[in-house]
Amino acid sequence: MTDMDLNKKYGLTDAELFSVIDHNELESEKITAPRYSYWRSVFRVFFRNKVNIVVLVLLAVLVAFAYIYPVVIHYDPQVNPFINVNDSGAMHLSPTKAFDHFGPALKWIFGTGGTGASTFDSIWNGSRISISLAVICAAINMTIGTLLGAVWGFSRRVDMIMNEVYNVLGNVPSTLFISVLVMVFSPSFWTLVFAMTIIGWLGMAYYIRTRVIIIRDHEYNLASRCLGTSIFKIATKNILPFMTSVIVLEIAAAIPGYISSEVFLSYIGLGMTEASLGRLIYEAQNAMVTPGWGWEFWTPVAVASVITVVLYVTGQNLGDASDPRTHM
Repeated sequence: MTDMDLNKKYGLTDAELFSVIDHNELESEKITAPRYSYWRSVFRVFFRNKVNIVVLVLLAVLVAFAYIYPVVIHYDPQVNPFINVNDSGAMHLSPTKAFDHFGPALKWIFGTGGTGASTFDSIWNGSRISISLAVICAAINMTIGTLLGAVWGFSRRVDMIMNEVYNVLGNVPSTLFISVLVMVFSPSFWTLVFAMTIIGWLGMAYYIRTRVIIIRDHEYNLASRCLGTSIFKIATKNILPFMTSVIVLEIAAAIPGYISSEVFLSYIGLGMTEASLGRLIYEAQNAMVTPGWGWEFWTPVAVASVITVVLYVTGQNLGDASDPRTHM
């Protein structure tokens, strides 16, 4: 159909039918593509799985009880464990007997311990201590291990030195090393943090180093080195952002791992003096084999198990969602 036919059909002039478009070289170089946000995609993939929502809600409940509940009830670790110590009828009670003795209340849902104190209150105060220990240790070890591991894997000079350090310290059993430090210093919260972090970063650093070696000689890294970019900047800007999913997965395994280590050390008598979950389990060992006292032992064991499993599952699924290959 000609221009004249179009004019006759629609009653329009050439100026109304056509318009001149300027050619812009900068605009022609632009590629039309949907906007991509890494963390938005991570959470979109994470929440796509309904199981993750349930696990996250459960984690929120556990954290709320561990950090908010003791504040609401004004829990005092110097007073609350001994508040019923003079009441001989309040000791070693099952939940049913505790309800009969004190009346129905949430705090007696796990019964009482050897001093007549609420096991429910003690467990959540202990959970706060154990979770705080794990998070602090994980934060320290992951930060040092990630940064040092990136430089370790990229610098051959640092690699020679750190390999010797790893060969010496990496073969020392961590439990033995922590036990010696706890025995040398007074067993406390910060002593255990020091013992778990003084060489705890080494395994993470070596793992990151191995991953970095795989990708350090890619073209963009070689170009950065030719332009004079420092090794530290290349490691933190060019390499670590591509390892986010790996780092998240390691953190996911580390936090419940530290809780398990604290429980184990306390169970064998090498834990902190604070009433953590491990300490509660240690003090309730005899109750495990005493008829009618089993609640004192198994309730902190069950809570510790649920916390570690929920933290692990949440972290693992978040780590999977952090992999850009799942964002398609």
